[in-house]
Amino acid sequence: MALNTDELSLLAQTGELATQHVAPGAARWARERLTGTELLPLAADVGLLGLQVPVAHGGRGLSFSCKAQAAEILAAADFGVAMALINTHNVAEQLARLASPGLARRLIPALVLGRHSACTALTEPGAGSDFSAIQTQAMAVPGGWQLDGVKSWITNAVHAEVIVVYAQTHAGAGAAGIAAFVVEAQRPGFQRLPAAEKGPISTIDAGGFRLAGYRCTEEEMLSPPGEAFKDILGAINGARTYVAAMCCGMVGEALRVASAFGNQRQTFGKSLLGHQGWRWQLADAAIDLEAARLMVRQACAMIDAGQQAQSAAAKAKVFATRMAQKHIAALMHAMGAEGLGENYPFVRHLAAAQIAGLVDGSTEMLLERIAKDLKVP
Repeated sequence: MALNTDELSLLAQTGELATQHVAPGAARWARERLTGTELLPLAADVGLLGLQVPVAHGGRGLSFSCKAQAAEILAAADFGVAMALINTHNVAEQLARLASPGLARRLIPALVLGRHSACTALTEPGAGSDFSAIQTQAMAVPGGWQLDGVKSWITNAVHAEVIVVYAQTHAGAGAAGIAAFVVEAQRPGFQRLPAAEKGPISTIDAGGFRLAGYRCTEEEMLSPPGEAFKDILGAINGARTYVAAMCCGMVGEALRVASAFGNQRQTFGKSLLGHQGWRWQLADAAIDLEAARLMVRQACAMIDAGQQAQSAAAKAKVFATRMAQKHIAALMHAMGAEGLGENYPFVRHLAAAQIAGLVDGSTEMLLERIAKDLKVP
């Protein structure tokens, strides 16, 4: 899909944000275990937090393909920042599609303007990729719903003010009984849990929370039972695609850094790039990177066209995450001990590639999904 002038302009500004603010701060955030929330107003100025949000709601009304390319640009500098910003955007976009006019007017502006962050809460201590195993309960009460349960390993949960929570409305109903609710962190019944151990990717801001007697109004049921499952499946296909794009961004940056280093580093009378075996590692990475980008582009085109992209998204994510895990490690090794320095992105990107293989459906789960689509004579 060809991008329009507005989309190309946004991507150029995203590149400036990544170069001027994300990349310079990434090493410090990782070292000091800080978050990237300081970037929210800057991302809002670029239009990232309202990228797919309709213009009527204060957004830019741009395509999914544009969002995937923005994710690739941001992840080249820091995977956690890309995930955090896109998760806030996704909630704003979901509210624009599904919320009542009053609820949308009340919550969307603060997200699009970068005043609040947001997250989507599916994962629980005992339920990861198995959507039907969600245990958080939603019980009908006069005037609305009461939510009780625990969510864990949620991107942005450390600071999110607006949260889309998926909860079971009918015990034993599985996916058909799950609905989506809007939860606000400042209201009674919401308790933020200690942040997850951050490791080298602090900017993903993963954490959890407990809901104990939290009350939602009828209006705050964002998606009813039966519809919530369909909506989240579509969102997950998109997430798998932009995570694949993020992996492309990380490998592209690793390839750029290694190539520049190999051009100036001298060994045995010539540059590293002058050694055939050394430059073949870069060639292998470039081949796989181009293939991954083509797979991402295909999935993006299907999503923008409103087509079923489940298989295409799964294939793109499996290939791109494996590519990132393989080539980031190989390119870091090609630079020797120099590649371990925090002034280079390899250690952060390598950890992020492992995370990418788990979020929005593990590689093994996606292989099962792909296998189901195989046509056996």
